[in-house]
Amino acid sequence: MKNETIDDDTKPQYHNLNSKQYSVLIQVFHDPVLPGIFWDDIEKLFIAVGAEVTEGRGSRVRVSLNGIKAVYHRPHPERTSNKATVKDVRDQLRNAGVVP
Repeated sequence: MKNETIDDDTKPQYHNLNSKQYSVLIQVFHDPVLPGIFWDDIEKLFIAVGAEVTEGRGSRVRVSLNGIKAVYHRPHPERTSNKATVKDVRDQLRNAGVVP
C-alpha cells in the first residue's frame, strides 16, 4: 500500500493549530468525556478554528462557528469545564465540521 500525504491546499484551516490547541481538540473529543479542561484553552481553540467568540451577560460566552451558534457559561470560580460543557463543545465543533 502506498503512503499518501495531504496537500497543504486541501487541509482544512483548523489543521494549522499549534500543539496546545490540537491537544485541547483531542481532549474535547476523548471518549469517555474528560472533565477539567481549562475554559480559557477551549476559548482559544474556538478562536483558532475561526469561531467568533463574544461576551454575553454575566458569565455567558457566545460562540458562532460556521453558522453553528451556542451559548456557554464560563466556569467560575473554578477555571475548568464540567463534562456537560465539554459534550456541548464537542457537539458544536462536530456540527461545524471541526473534528480531529
